[in-house]
Order: sequence, then structure tokens, then C-alpha cells
Amino acid sequence: MRILALWMALIMFLDTSGCTCSVKKIGNNTGRFANATLVRISEYLSAGYKKGVRPVRDWRQSTMVAIDLMVYSILNVDEKNQVLTTYVWYRQQWTDEFLVWSPEDFDKVKQVSIPTANVWVPDIVINEFVDVGKSPDIPYVYVRHDGLVRNYKPIQVVTACTLNIYNFPFDVQNCSLTFQSWLHTINDINITLMRDPEDVKVDKSVFMNQGEWELLHVLSKYNSFSLDNDDYYAEMKFNVVIRRRPLFYTVNLLLPSIFLMVMDIVGFYLPPDSGERVSFKITLLLGYSVFLIIVSDTLPATAIGTPLIGVYFVVCMALLVISLTETVLIVRLVHKQDLQSHVPQWVKYLVLERATTLLCMRNKHNLCSILSRDSLLPRYKENNMNIATRCNHHSCESSRDTDRGLGLSLPIRDNTPPVMDNILHEITSIRQFLERRDESRDIAKEWLQVGYVLDILLFRVYLVAMLAYTITLGTLWSVWQYA
Repeated sequence: MRILALWMALIMFLDTSGCTCSVKKIGNNTGRFANATLVRISEYLSAGYKKGVRPVRDWRQSTMVAIDLMVYSILNVDEKNQVLTTYVWYRQQWTDEFLVWSPEDFDKVKQVSIPTANVWVPDIVINEFVDVGKSPDIPYVYVRHDGLVRNYKPIQVVTACTLNIYNFPFDVQNCSLTFQSWLHTINDINITLMRDPEDVKVDKSVFMNQGEWELLHVLSKYNSFSLDNDDYYAEMKFNVVIRRRPLFYTVNLLLPSIFLMVMDIVGFYLPPDSGERVSFKITLLLGYSVFLIIVSDTLPATAIGTPLIGVYFVVCMALLVISLTETVLIVRLVHKQDLQSHVPQWVKYLVLERATTLLCMRNKHNLCSILSRDSLLPRYKENNMNIATRCNHHSCESSRDTDRGLGLSLPIRDNTPPVMDNILHEITSIRQFLERRDESRDIAKEWLQVGYVLDILLFRVYLVAMLAYTITLGTLWSVWQYA
């Protein structure tokens, strides 16, 4: 029995040894992963790793996350919805105390890339996020042998931004991107800059500088805040300052408006007593209305404000309406109908004497002579001689006797033949008509003089107002452009 027991023990020992040898043989498999150093590092790092736990040995020590931001492109600026879409290169790095190895044990490999889903990642988000952009998925992070984890990825950022369009198209926008841990306090996760703030400010090495917007600088600032005066949170705010390039809007918006206003000023040189000026002004007003309809889609629109260029267009439209109104009044003034009253003395004094002196015009007599010579009023020739040649000598003598009488009344003679009496009455009617015509012509000439002076006065006031308005806007836009 004792011998049988010894044989049984020996057999069991041999079976056990054979199993051990077979396990060892499996561990030293000569398959495709036999000499894969990266596989061995990955197995070494993942053995017992807990990605749901903050990677520190001492829980009282906070994890310092260093971040960096580089603006690559400005994709869209939506003034109506107050949304800015940018494409940035975002970088963050931290130390994971559980992802450490000795390079000498793994063929001097100092860094490896492992899936992001297999390691702990800080919950740093952008506070201004309003929509998920079309960002590429980068599934790997770099891990260095001393535990430094580097997570570099491009992000399309769609953020809310307070856009001020009052200075359009010479506006400068300042939009912030605030990075912070959404849950962890400053005792667990703290944030710092990866580079010096001055380097972040002036770095434009990756920015695409051929679009509508120009990147001025990126300001960075660290801040800590508390919501309940108990738990404090760390945040890093980047202020992206961009400026619009105004050349496109200057050529397509400002220059056409300026040309139309210049033509409105040129229209004042048309004679006020002709009807061409009114039609010309109406054509300009219609053309400007069509221009505003075309550019309405180009102007940015918000619910809280209107850009200054919109006010500029409205004021230009108002100036065109005022110019047309002034033209209509002047044309009405210089086309007084017959048998109107003479120009009042106070109007003559203010317009033909004081206004001409104020405007440095010629004196009233020279103005009257010029208007008499250049006026478009119909010229009439006296036809008394023609009428007299149709009369005999006796009728002419009777007409001269009548002229020497009182007024235009004809003496009644008993011995005057009926035919001669009718001729004298006709001559008297013709004379009265000519006198009324001369009086009407004198009245029209007086109103024409007043109209010319008022036209020059209103034109100069209109020109001064337009120049002052243009210089003010030009100065403001120049200051905004080069500030």
C-alpha cells in the first residue's frame, strides 16, 4: 500500500509539472505579438487602470491641466442670432500618475499613443457653446513615460457672442471662449496656460488670413469664481478680437450712395424755372429707392440695434426728399400766374437785399438786369405801331387825344361816326390788355428774382449740411478703422 501511494504521488507530480510547463510555454508564445513593445506597454498600462478615477495617488493634490488655443479660421459671424463660428486648434495636457513606465524596460520607448476612451480625460468644456460643430474625431492621445498626457484636437466652435454692429462695416468684434471644468472644483482640477500669454496674444501662425475677417489678437486671462462662496472653480478665458475687412462693403454700398448724392448736388445747376430739374430729382429718388432694396439683404440686422450705415442711407433718402421738395417750391415760386400780387416789401428786403449781401451775390440791379436778359419768360413786342398803321390819321389823332385824357376813358362825342367809335374802343381794349400784360410780366420777374435768390440760398444750406454730415461720418469710420 505504501508503494502504491508513492506511485500515485509521483504520477500526480508529473502531471502537475507538465501543466506548469505548458502554461509557461503559452506565456512565451512566438506569435505575432511576441516582440511587440507597444503591445507590452499597452498591456502594462491597462493592467488594473481605472479610467473613472482622477489619476492621483494623493487625493488632496489637484490635477493641473495646461491648455492652449490657436485660431485657425473665422467661419461665420451671424449678427442676427449673435453667434460666432470659429475653427480652433485646441491643446490640453495633464499628468496621469498611473500611466508611468521605465523606457529601459520597453526598448527605450518614451511615448505611445493610446485610445482616448481608455484613459481619464478632464471634463473641460467651453461655457459659450450653443451648438455642436462638425469637428473631426481624434480617438488617440499621446502618453509620455513620466505620465504626461497630451490631448491635441481641432474643434469647430459655435459660441454665443455679443456682436456690436453699430460700426459696420468698420466694426471690431470681441468674442470670448471660456474653458472650465463643468463639475470639478479648483481643489480637484486647476487650469493653467501651456504658453506665455504674450505668445498666445500675437500668435497668428496657423490663421487663414484671406477671409472677410482679420484676426487682431487673442487675449488670455485666468480667473477663479464661486457660485455659493464655498466651492471655487477655475476658468481660462480667451478673448478673440477680430476686425472686418470693409473693402467689399465700401465698393458695393458706400460708393453708389455717394455717387447718387453727388448727382443730386449737380442737379441744382439746372435752371429752376424749367421742368427738367423736378423730373431729374424724381429719377434720382426712384434710383436710390431701388438701391436700398438691393442692399437691404447685405446689411446686418439685429433686434437690439441698427448699424450706422443704415442710418446713413435713411438720412441720404431724407436729403433727396428735401431736395425734391425744395425744387418743387422754387419751381412753383418762379411760375406765378397772372394777376398775382406783387412781392411784399419785407420779402424784397430780406431776400433781394439782405440775402444777396449774405451770399456775396451781385447787387439787386445787376441781378435784375441779368434775369431780364436771361429769363425764359416770353418776350413780347409792342404792337401799337402795327395797330396805328391800320388806322387812319383821324383815328390816330383821336387816340392821342384819348391818351392825354384822364386814365383810359374815352370822351363821348356826338359827331363821332359809329365805325370810328368801335375802332377807338378796340384800341382802348388792346391798350388795357398790354398794360395788364406788362404788369403781370413785372410781377413774374419779381418772383423770378426771389426764386433765384432762394434757390441759391437753399442750395448752399443743403450743401453745407451734406458736407458736415459726410465729414462727420467719414471721421467716425476712419477712427474706427484705424483705432
